Amino acid sequence: MAEFSATVYQNEFLPDGGTDVHAIVTVDCSGAGVAGQSGGGDVGEIIIVDTSGSMGADGVRAAAHAAQTAIDQILDGVWFAVISGNDRAQLAFPPSAEPVMVRMDSYTRQAAKDAVARFYADGGTAMGTWLRLAARVFATVPSLTQKHAILLTDGENQHESPEVLTETIKAVTGQFQCDCRGVGVAWQVEEVRRIATALLGTVDIIPAPDQLAAEFQKLIRQAMSKGVAAADLRVWAPQGAQVLFVRQVAPTVEDLTGRRTEVNALTGSYPTGSWGDESRDYHVAVRLAAKGIGQEQLAARVQLAVGDQVLAQGLVKALWSADEALTTRISPEVAHYTGQTELANAIQEGLAAKAVGDTATATTKLGRAVQLAAQTGNEEATSRLRKVVDIEDQDTGTVRLKRTVEKVDEMALDTASTKTTRVKK
Repeated sequence: MAEFSATVYQNEFLPDGGTDVHAIVTVDCSGAGVAGQSGGGDVGEIIIVDTSGSMGADGVRAAAHAAQTAIDQILDGVWFAVISGNDRAQLAFPPSAEPVMVRMDSYTRQAAKDAVARFYADGGTAMGTWLRLAARVFATVPSLTQKHAILLTDGENQHESPEVLTETIKAVTGQFQCDCRGVGVAWQVEEVRRIATALLGTVDIIPAPDQLAAEFQKLIRQAMSKGVAAADLRVWAPQGAQVLFVRQVAPTVEDLTGRRTEVNALTGSYPTGSWGDESRDYHVAVRLAAKGIGQEQLAARVQLAVGDQVLAQGLVKALWSADEALTTRISPEVAHYTGQTELANAIQEGLAAKAVGDTATATTKLGRAVQLAAQTGNEEATSRLRKVVDIEDQDTGTVRLKRTVEKVDEMALDTASTKTTRVKK
C-alpha cells in the first residue's frame, strides 16, 4: 500500500488587518508499486500516433518504431489499444470495427507491433477525433480505474475548428490522462498544451524523429510505475474564508483552481491524477476575515485522498501579530514558487508577443523571465532563454532579442516553461 505524507511550509504570522495566507504543501508518495498493483481495478493504456500526410514516410516509420518500443514496455495483463490518427481516427489495434481493448500478453504484443509496422502517411490532422475515439475505447472496459494515453503529433489541427477541439477536450476531461508530444517544429505548442493540461498530462517537444523511441519508452515506463491510480487534493477552509487558488508548483506549474469539485460546503477536491514514488509541491492561498492581534485560526486543512480514504494531511495556520519582524518575514518556499509561476507566465507571454512582432513586449517579458530564472536558481530556464535572447544583465533582466532564432529553440523554451526547480529546503 502506498504511503503519503504532507509537509507545510509557510509564515503563519499576519499583521493587524491581514487576510491572505499562503503556504506550500509538499506531498510525498512512497511504496506506490506498479500500475494496477493497488486500487481494485484494471489499467488501460492507449498509444495515439499521428499518421497524417505531413509525417511523411520517414516520420511514420520512426513513429511506428517508437510505438513498437512503447508496446514492449506495457506490462502483461494491462488493457491496451493503438490508434492511428489523421483527419479521422482509426483503431489500428486490436483489429475491430468497434471500439475495443485487449489485455497485453506475448501474442497481443507481437500482433500490435505487426499492426503498427503497417502504418503509412496520409490525410490531414483532426486531433479531436483521436481523443473522442480514445475515450470510447477506454469506456469499453468498465473495470479500468487507471487510464493513460500517449498522443504524438507533428502538425497543426487543421481539419477541425478550434471550437470543435475545445468542445472535445471538455467532453473527454476526467476520462483519462494523456501525455502529449510534438515531433519537429510544425505543430502548435499552445494547441497541444491545452490537451495535455486538461488531461493532467505533460507536453514536450521531440526535435527529431530518431528521438521518438527513447521518449516513448520513458513515458510508458513512467505510466507503468504509477501504482496509485488516482488521488485528489482536498482543501478545507473555515466558514467565511475564500480559497484564492490551488496550484501544483513542482515538478511543473499546473493551476488546479478551476478543477474544484465540492466535497461539502467547506471542502473542495482537486484532481492530481495517478502517482508513483514521487514528490509534488502545491501552493495554496486562502483569504480569511481579519482578526485581532494575538488571535489565531486554522486557515486550511490540506489532505491527500485516494477514493474516500485520507492518507495525508497538512495544517495551514494563521496567527495575527504586532511584531513586524514576524509578519514581514517571507517564507522562502512561497517566494520561490511565486517566482517560478511568474517565470512560466513571462516566458509564454514573451514568446507570444514575439510571434506577433511586438518586440517591445517580448523584450520586457523575456527580460523579466531571465531575471526570475536567476533569482529562483532555474538554470535550465536560463540556458534555454540564452538561445532566444542575448543577456546583458540577468540581475536587472536587461536583454536583447536575438536576430536569428531556431524555431526548435523557441518551442523547447515554450514547452519547458512550466517545469520548475525545487526550492532548497
